[in-house]
Amino acid sequence: MNSMSRRSFLAASGGLAAAGMLSGCGTPVATNLTGGQPATADVIFWHLFGGGDGENLTKMVQDVEAADRMSVEATLLSWGNPYYTKLALSASSRRPPDVGITHLSRLPLLARAGLLSPVAEEGTEAAGITQDKFTPAAWKRATVNGTAYAVPLDTHPFVLFYNVDLARKAGLLKPGGDDLKPIEGREGFLAALRAMKQAGGRYGAVMSITADPSTTWRWFMTLYSGLAGPILTDQGTRVAIDAGAAEETFAFMQSLTGAERLMPGNATSTTTSTLFGQGNVGFLFEGEWQIPTYRGVTLPNGEPLNFNVVPFPAILGDKAVAYADSHALVIPRSPGRSAERTANSVRFIKGLLDNSSTWAAGGHIPAWLPVQESEEFRKQEPQSNYVQAAFDAVYDPESWYTGAGSDFQTRVGAVITNVLTGATNPRDAVGAMTATLQRFATARPPVQ
Repeated sequence: MNSMSRRSFLAASGGLAAAGMLSGCGTPVATNLTGGQPATADVIFWHLFGGGDGENLTKMVQDVEAADRMSVEATLLSWGNPYYTKLALSASSRRPPDVGITHLSRLPLLARAGLLSPVAEEGTEAAGITQDKFTPAAWKRATVNGTAYAVPLDTHPFVLFYNVDLARKAGLLKPGGDDLKPIEGREGFLAALRAMKQAGGRYGAVMSITADPSTTWRWFMTLYSGLAGPILTDQGTRVAIDAGAAEETFAFMQSLTGAERLMPGNATSTTTSTLFGQGNVGFLFEGEWQIPTYRGVTLPNGEPLNFNVVPFPAILGDKAVAYADSHALVIPRSPGRSAERTANSVRFIKGLLDNSSTWAAGGHIPAWLPVQESEEFRKQEPQSNYVQAAFDAVYDPESWYTGAGSDFQTRVGAVITNVLTGATNPRDAVGAMTATLQRFATARPPVQ
C-alpha cells in the first residue's frame, strides 16, 4: 500500500481546520505528532468517548490496569473527523499511540493508507484473540482485503424502542409480560404504529429528523437493505443502488409522516426525546446508545418511563436487517515500537474485551462472544433483548469516504430528510440520491 500524505488524509476527512488546532498545543498529543512519543505509561491509548461511554471506558481501563499490573495513559480526543485526522497524522509521523479506537465504518481508509498493523502480526492470535470468538458481521467488517486490521469491541445497531404501557393498551404485548408480539411485514408494522397512536400516543412513532442526517441515513439503510444489496460497490467507485427498491423505501418512509401522521415530519433531537420521554409516543427509532438517556426518566404523572428495546422486525422484504456500526481497537503502525510495548498493547486489548460487559452498560452489544454469551451480560436488560441485531448488521458501504461522522452521511442523509419532511417525492428522491452517490463514487481517493 502507498503511504498517505498529511494533506491527503486531511482532505479526505474534511479536517483541514483541525491541523491548525494542533500547532499551538503543548500536550502529549501535540508532542506525539511533532516529536517523540512520550513514554509516560506502559500503553498510550487514544479514544473519542465522553459522557457515559467515557465513564464506562475509564472503569474498564482501571480494571485492566489493576488486573494486568500495567499503566495506561488514556487520552480523549474530539469525536469525528478531528479524531481520525489526528490518529492518521500521528501514524504517518511514525509516533502514534500504542492502541486507538476506530469505528469499523472508518477502517478501510486507515488500513489502505498503511497506517495500521494487521492485528495478527502483533500477536493477537497468540493471546487468544481469534476470529471464532467474535460476532461474524463485526469481524468481517474488521478485515480489509482478507486481513484483519482491527479487534471489534462492540456492535451498536439502530433499534426499536417502545413504550411498554402504551404497547399494553394497544394490545401489542405477549400475555403476562413486557415483550412485543411478533410484528410481521409492512402491514404489520403500520398496524402496530396505528395501534400505538390509538392507544393514546400523540404519534405512533418518532425519530430525530431535523438537522440529523446520520439518523435518517440509518433508518433508510435499515429499510432498504431488506429489499436490495449495497448501494455502492467496488470500494465505493460504482453506484449500485436499486432504483425500484429505493423508491419503494422512500415511499414507505414518507407514508409514515404523511396523511396518517403516524410520525412527525419535522422533529429535532430535543422534540424526539421529549415526546418519547413524556410518554406521548409509542415507538422510538434510535441507536441503542440512547438507552442511558431514558433510564430514570419520570413521566408527568410521576411514574417512571417504562420502555423496552428490540431489533427492528423485517419490514420491507423477508429478512430483518439492522443498520449498525462497531467500535474497534487498532494498533497503529509504528516501526519504533518495542516488542514489550506491543505485548502490552495486546494484553490491554484482551483486557478491554474481557471487561466489555461494563461497556455494554452503555447499550452496546459486546462483539467478544465469551462476554456476549456470559450470564453477566445476559442479565443486562434491555441489552440482551437485541443481540440478534449484531448478527443481522449492515454497515456503511465500504469506501474511503463513508463512515461515522462523514460528509457522505451528511449528504445522503439530507436527501432522506427531504423525503420525510415531504419536500421531495419518492421518485425525485431516487434521482437526488443517485446523483449524490455518483459525485462521491467519482471523487478522487487520497490513497491510490
